[in-house]
Amino acid sequence: MFKDITLGQYFPGDSVIHRLDPRTKLILMMAYIVAVFLVKDMWLFLFTALYAVGVTLIAGVPLSYLIRSLKPLKFILIFMFIINLLVTSTGEVLVEWWIIRITTGGVKQAVFITIRLILLVSGTSLMTLTTTPISLTDGLERLMMPLSRFRFPAHELAMMMTIALRFIPTLLEEADKITKAQTARGADFESGGIIERAKSMVPVLVPLFVSAFRRADELAMAMESRCYHGGEGRTRMTVLKYRRRDLWAYLSMVLLIGLTLILQAVL
Repeated sequence: MFKDITLGQYFPGDSVIHRLDPRTKLILMMAYIVAVFLVKDMWLFLFTALYAVGVTLIAGVPLSYLIRSLKPLKFILIFMFIINLLVTSTGEVLVEWWIIRITTGGVKQAVFITIRLILLVSGTSLMTLTTTPISLTDGLERLMMPLSRFRFPAHELAMMMTIALRFIPTLLEEADKITKAQTARGADFESGGIIERAKSMVPVLVPLFVSAFRRADELAMAMESRCYHGGEGRTRMTVLKYRRRDLWAYLSMVLLIGLTLILQAVL
């Protein structure tokens, strides 16, 4: 269960996508989210989906990784599908029983929202799969650097966000080990209802929180012993520079958003 979460995991590679400037990938991720929300017609999702699949193939990331990123969200996707199916009452009535009323508009809206969520998760996972935590820190800091004039802690915020992403796979691995250890001791995490399953997770969550606090304390001590005092006066081993491939990446996103807007205006 925990191994299916791909957020924060990095898939090593030397593709064009991996070599893009981290600032480019961060901006493209935000632009992709905007493109997904701009889509108003169902069939236009085809272009955003093809864009995500194309980036995945160019990056050399197996499509199974994107599918795995959706497995932990299956209950959320099902819940959102059912809610939109029952709440929306426009269109022709398909099923009507007691207080349940399913219409063609409800089916369309439920499918629409589900596809949108799938594309949003896939686009976010692609960024973390093709960007190392160190590069992500540098990119976030450089993007937020103009805000430093207003005493905004750009370096500290970028560091916190990156550490949080970096420790997601570590905590998931720790949770998997604890779950297996508790299962070997006779714990049952599969049977029972939702409340019983939630109660059965207590023996996993308590040691997991203890481990997380211990790791945070060890990290703080390690940073302090190395005289870390924030980003003031620090130099960088790698200087970020935009290259021609970054320009082509930006152009591809402009083409995607422009094509989406034009087709929606025409149709």
